[in-house]
Amino acid sequence: QVQLVESGGGLVQFGGSLRLSCAASGFTLDYYAIGWFRQAPGKEREGVSCIISDGSTYYADSVKGRFTISRDSAKNTVYLQMNSLKPEDTAVYYCAAGQPGPKDLLLHRPYDYWGQGTQVTVSS
Repeated sequence: QVQLVESGGGLVQFGGSLRLSCAASGFTLDYYAIGWFRQAPGKEREGVSCIISDGSTYYADSVKGRFTISRDSAKNTVYLQMNSLKPEDTAVYYCAAGQPGPKDLLLHRPYDYWGQGTQVTVSS
């Protein structure tokens, strides 16, 4: 059974850091694009970052230089290190697995498997 489980969310102050984890079971992360998405209340789900099978990484402009995505193949887990957090980063964060085309890496529709989400709240 394919499953993605996020963890690591929480409440943090402006400028703080969090590391989110996305643990996979039932398939091997290395063979898929793994994306991090977020959705704030009343807003559409937006792509934050992605790592593809060759290890290349991609980021939304809003998080470049602050967030880092990485993969631990031995643990079948992808991480999202979030630094210099801002109140506008507050959202539910989801990880997803799929095989999007190169122009669709930060679009949510091409992803097939989703975790349940983890809340990140940044206080000002």
